[in-house]
Amino acid sequence: MSPKIRVVSIIVRGLLLACAWAALGAPAFTAASTAAAPAAAPAAPASAATTPASGTAAPAQAPPAAAPAAADAPPTEFKTLDQEVQGLKKDVIDLNKDLFVLEEELLFPANTQVALYVSMDVGTFFALDSVTVKIDNKEVKNYLYTAREADALLKGGVQQIYLGNLKVGKHELVAFFTGKGPTDRDYKRGATINFDKGVGAKYLELKITDRVAKHQPEFAIKDWE
Repeated sequence: MSPKIRVVSIIVRGLLLACAWAALGAPAFTAASTAAAPAAAPAAPASAATTPASGTAAPAQAPPAAAPAAADAPPTEFKTLDQEVQGLKKDVIDLNKDLFVLEEELLFPANTQVALYVSMDVGTFFALDSVTVKIDNKEVKNYLYTAREADALLKGGVQQIYLGNLKVGKHELVAFFTGKGPTDRDYKRGATINFDKGVGAKYLELKITDRVAKHQPEFAIKDWE
């Protein structure tokens, strides 16, 4: 499906969802009004009970006994309305996903797209603090990691650190890694790769691993051809 057709399709879906939300406004009002009506009914006997000066109080206590019975029975209209609202929420989430994918396709077409990912298999000789990325001697990303994000990478997570556009041809990528190295000292290392950008999308991975033999981290850039 072309981007233009997908845009029209998503707009139509959005309008239909808006109409559905508007249609749900009327049942919500009528259900609330009908639920409020039984609560107002006992008000008349209460005024009648205050009229006698010295009568018995038994008639004034009788009406509240019927109120719990009406409150214990939830209206079926609320259950149906809740199901419809939940269905609309799911449709809105699906629509947002489609919009996100469409945005990436429009901003980063497949013929110029370059995506860069970061992965880690370390923990003994290196603690990641930040990554700086340069493409063709131009800085495109400088990312500072929180302790939670670094821990997620250690547990096997993969982060998309950069997504951009590059023309077809030869390019150079340089990545600098900073953090705590062996003996908990400040550590900074770099990795470089020269790659060819073809017509399709290009995917590169910054890999940080432990080199056990030398007791130090190792940094490499992998080209997913």
